[in-house]
Amino acid sequence: MTTAQDAARELFTSLTDRDPDGVWSAPGRVNLIGEHTDYNEGFVLPFAIPHRTVAAVGLRDDSRIRVASTFTDETVEVGIDELDGLFPTLRQAQGPSGEATPGVPEWAAYPLGVAWALQLAAPEGAFRGVDIAIASDVPVGAGLSSSAAIEGATATALNDLWHTDLDRTALARVGRRAENEAVGAPTGIMDQMASMLGEPDAAIFLDCRTLEAQLVPVGIAEAGLAILVMDTRVKHAHSTGGYGERRAACERGAAIMGASSLRDVSVADLGRAEELMDDVTFRRVRHVVTENQRVLDTVRVLREQGARAIGDLLVASHASMRDDFEISVPELDTAVEAALAAGALGARMTGGGFGGAAIALIEQDAVAPVSDAVTAAFAAAGFTAPHLFTVTPSAGAHRDA
Repeated sequence: MTTAQDAARELFTSLTDRDPDGVWSAPGRVNLIGEHTDYNEGFVLPFAIPHRTVAAVGLRDDSRIRVASTFTDETVEVGIDELDGLFPTLRQAQGPSGEATPGVPEWAAYPLGVAWALQLAAPEGAFRGVDIAIASDVPVGAGLSSSAAIEGATATALNDLWHTDLDRTALARVGRRAENEAVGAPTGIMDQMASMLGEPDAAIFLDCRTLEAQLVPVGIAEAGLAILVMDTRVKHAHSTGGYGERRAACERGAAIMGASSLRDVSVADLGRAEELMDDVTFRRVRHVVTENQRVLDTVRVLREQGARAIGDLLVASHASMRDDFEISVPELDTAVEAALAAGALGARMTGGGFGGAAIALIEQDAVAPVSDAVTAAFAAAGFTAPHLFTVTPSAGAHRDA
């Protein structure tokens, strides 16, 4: 039993004086390539990681939902019938001086938002009250989708206990609705799909328009390689301005091109786009359009040549996010540059940006020297020491016990 499983069980027992009805978990994810393409109905290539969020859950005899987490000493309890009124106003509530005053703490909005969205997706479910205790070893704020892991663990648990019988894609939609409408983060569906659909040694090639998903073997270990995550410890938050501004620019660019989304704009269209748009909007559009093509190219190269051949695509992706989408930060650039200088085959920031983590594709026997090089580069720059660890493509959400 993992530490997170132990912690979730112990928290549940301390909260309720009984054992949970079950324990469910869902993973974080690393996006191999395809950043900010998901909400533009494009292509992404994430994989689930071994780090997981665990939800110990038990049914109650009333219609209350109580959530607790090892992240905080707070416990939040609401009635199931209160959820409809809670979330439509969550992001709009304003205090006397104009500051946001959410009805529940943000951490609790994730599991409660899932409960709310699940009821809307499956109105015939048996919606009894539940106690939910959450623990996690997914790094928070690192761009590894700790939020989707909470959503996936909660949705999988409630889907079983409430007998809503939704499939994994439908549960991913539930998680996205919770994040978009309950939490207020304008994310796409990539994170939730990766957390729900992950499989060992495979990335998920996802068409974010149709939600068609294909498993693509990556063969990292077989090729003698490793994926090093370089968590900069610079925290980011999708519900704050930078992410929303980038999404608005993408929508503006699509409208200028007469397209429903940037999915319908090709690399060949970029010359015309540059003539029609201001410089910032054009560069936002260019990133998404070229990133979509890089995802397609990465899938092809993985299938035809294997993981050793994708390094240049990762490097090009990072340059595009740094220069065109402008979502990198000095710590991310330092991590990527130090890893490449130490011999990485490829490296890029991963996740929504404005902080978080980068990844490097490296030789298995180079984990220590590349890690040392990145740590030394951070020290030389006066940055907080990064958190470095390797990941492998892993299983998606499931019941543990």
